[in-house]
Amino acid sequence: MIPTVLQSRPDRVPLRALDVIAKKRDGRELSAVEIEYFIQEYTRGEVPDYQAAAWLMAVICRGMTRAETAALTHAMLLSGETLDLSVYPAAKVDKHSTGGVGDKTSLVIAPLVAAGGLYVPMISGRGLGHTGGTLDKLESIPGFNVNLPLKQFRHVLGECGCAMIGQTAEIAPADRKLYALRDVTATVESPYLICASIMGKKLAEGIDALVLDVKTGSGAFMKCDEDAAFLAELMVETGKSVGKRVVALITGMDQPLGISVGNALEVMECMQVLRGGGSEDLRELCIELAGWMLYLGGKMQTAEQGRSEAERLLDSGAALDKFRKLIELQGGNVGILEDPLLLPHSKFTAEITADSTGFIGEINCQTIGNACVVLGGGRNKKEDAIDPSVGIIMRRRLGDRVASGESLCTIHYNSEIQADEAAALLRNSFSISESVAPKKPLIHRII
Repeated sequence: MIPTVLQSRPDRVPLRALDVIAKKRDGRELSAVEIEYFIQEYTRGEVPDYQAAAWLMAVICRGMTRAETAALTHAMLLSGETLDLSVYPAAKVDKHSTGGVGDKTSLVIAPLVAAGGLYVPMISGRGLGHTGGTLDKLESIPGFNVNLPLKQFRHVLGECGCAMIGQTAEIAPADRKLYALRDVTATVESPYLICASIMGKKLAEGIDALVLDVKTGSGAFMKCDEDAAFLAELMVETGKSVGKRVVALITGMDQPLGISVGNALEVMECMQVLRGGGSEDLRELCIELAGWMLYLGGKMQTAEQGRSEAERLLDSGAALDKFRKLIELQGGNVGILEDPLLLPHSKFTAEITADSTGFIGEINCQTIGNACVVLGGGRNKKEDAIDPSVGIIMRRRLGDRVASGESLCTIHYNSEIQADEAAALLRNSFSISESVAPKKPLIHRII
């Protein structure tokens, strides 16, 4: 049930959505009562999408204070239920990424950390802007159900140690509505909206600890380290204020994570990592994030020990066994683990080739994400359907040498028109230079 807000008092005029929008438009600080009122009325359907979109744009333009951000996070949390997972004996730990291109770590980390003896109650989102969504990736597995009722979610969590679903009608319903609206109204990038969305949803999960992966670079919402650090500090501060153990890793997104961009293609790559292989950068980040989760969850004495344990669990096959059980319990076809061709696959492929010889100096990661959306792997409108089979395979990474005529990436597509538009974007995504640029670390900073 959504809590009721006192909308009027004898000494005050009743609150109106229009006034809340105008106040934020004019750069004035909203009170906690005004924010809670607006969020609750939008969740009930009393505030229409067009007014909510106007308010979101006002936030983008005017920003929010720390008090407003805390109030918005609280309103998101109170729009639904908070899970009580105290029945499970070990710590409950989750991980959240601020979004990137090819960012598929959740599919590896949830079963990996569960294999380490912790519980991972992961409530995830769909693609947002040019970035992919965990739910869209999971739904490319035939039969996989991300819409479990909470009773079944708890059952899967108890049986497997991890469960991965979308936001239900009970959990942070305000965020579910605003998340979809932000995706199609160019209101994604605000650190205040991102913080409230992430922390409101995660705090509702009933977790004990949270590891945040805050992306920075051309494929991230935060393009520079300073903005990423601001967002990370905002979220860590919010989590610690309510007694949670929280750490944030600022990680690079100047190129797609791993080699695949697109839902089914990314699931295939995750299965490679779960078998002890996979792309070097994807494996490295999964081990780092899982190591921190094992540490914050009390299974290891240090993050370094957590990393060593995460590596062992990957190489032993224990994490893969948990992933198999997760798929089975959530109705998916476990046959994909032996035969990846059971996953959706596109009708056609095409190569994007280099027009000169040299080294890959820059990759416009956001443009690659946009190209995947053009192919049908993301949404332009809330109601758009995802094509899980399309995507892009990266053939060259930053610093790689490439000769004229060699492949930069492979497009997986079903529509010639979409492929032509995506190809035009991809050809302009790679910068080839005569010398090798210094390699940036994957992990920039830990907060």
